[in-house]
Amino acid sequence: MDAHILKKLVEDRAEKRAVVLATRLTDGIQKLLYPPEIKEEKWLIEVASEVLASDKGRVVEGADGDWFLNPFNPPLRLILVGAVHIAQPLARMGSLSGYDVTVVDPRTSFASAERFPDIHLLTDWPDEAMAALAPDARTAVVTLTHDPKLDDPALQAALHSPAFYIGALGSKKTHAARVARLTEAGIGEQDIARIHGPVGLAIGAKSPAEIAISIMAQITETLRK
Repeated sequence: MDAHILKKLVEDRAEKRAVVLATRLTDGIQKLLYPPEIKEEKWLIEVASEVLASDKGRVVEGADGDWFLNPFNPPLRLILVGAVHIAQPLARMGSLSGYDVTVVDPRTSFASAERFPDIHLLTDWPDEAMAALAPDARTAVVTLTHDPKLDDPALQAALHSPAFYIGALGSKKTHAARVARLTEAGIGEQDIARIHGPVGLAIGAKSPAEIAISIMAQITETLRK
C-alpha cells in the first residue's frame, strides 16, 4: 500500500471519517473514495455508499477493469441516556452487536459499575456528555429516563448531530408531550421526525430484556437499510 494512502487512512480513522479503499485488480492501483465528495467516476458513488452501509467489501466492474472496494468505517457507537433497568440488557446487547456503548446518567446510584460492568459510564449531565461524545453518522442515541430534564437536552444535541439513529422511550402520550416541548424549544418538524418514539420495533415487548431486543432490532434495521 502506498505510504500516502496508509497515512490518510490513519487520519480518517482518527477523525471518524468513512472512506472506501478502491483497488484495481488488474494493476493494483489504489484510491480513496469518500462517497459524498466523489467528483469524478460518478458510477462509484452509489456502489461505494452501499459498501459502507453493508460494512462488506465487494468486487465491482468498471470501464477500466474490476475494482475491489474495501470499506473503512468509524466504529459504531451507542449512547444510552439513563442508567435504568432497560439500559442494562440494552448495553450488553449493544456491546455484543459491535457497538462501543456509553451510558450517561448524573445519578450515580443508577450509573454504577456494579450495575453496568465493563460499560463506559459518564455521570455528567446529558448536555455536557453529548457535547463531549460528539455523535457522528455511526452513532445511535437512545434516551430512557422519562425525565425531560435528562432526555430533552440529549435529544436536542442528538438532533443537531448526524447520528444515524435517535430513539426515545415512552408511550405515545409521552412522545406527544415530548414533541410539543421540542417544538417549543425551536426544533423543526423534520428534525423531530428523526426520533423513533415510542422507541423499538412493535414486537409486543413487555420485560426490560424484550424491550431492549426491540430497540436493538430497530437500531440494526436503521443502520442496514
